[in-house]
Amino acid sequence: MPASKPDATALLDAAIDYLERELSPTLTGYHRFQLRVTTNVLAQVRRELALAPAQADAERTRLVALLGHPGTRDELSRELAARIRAGDVSLYDPALLEHLRLSLVEALRINNPKWLDTSGPAG
Repeated sequence: MPASKPDATALLDAAIDYLERELSPTLTGYHRFQLRVTTNVLAQVRRELALAPAQADAERTRLVALLGHPGTRDELSRELAARIRAGDVSLYDPALLEHLRLSLVEALRINNPKWLDTSGPAG
């Protein structure tokens, strides 16, 4: 697909800006709440467009290191889950715990970055 101008992120930024600056002040109650939900969804989509490709690559790299062979992220993730279920990978394996921690942080950066406490050691 040819690149379009402006790109999806810029379009989302413009939509969010309009909703927050122009429309939000004119609404109350239920409709204002629904507008907040909508802007949060749009912001999540914007973060996913910006962050997901690099996060998927990082996750795949961690999975290759954990499992010792190449594959797609989805294949490797399913294999890791099967190995955990079979007891072939310990739930206390430091490499597994680090992979899970990083995967959770990456997901939160998209889904709700406010849940990440950047002032603590895990941030």
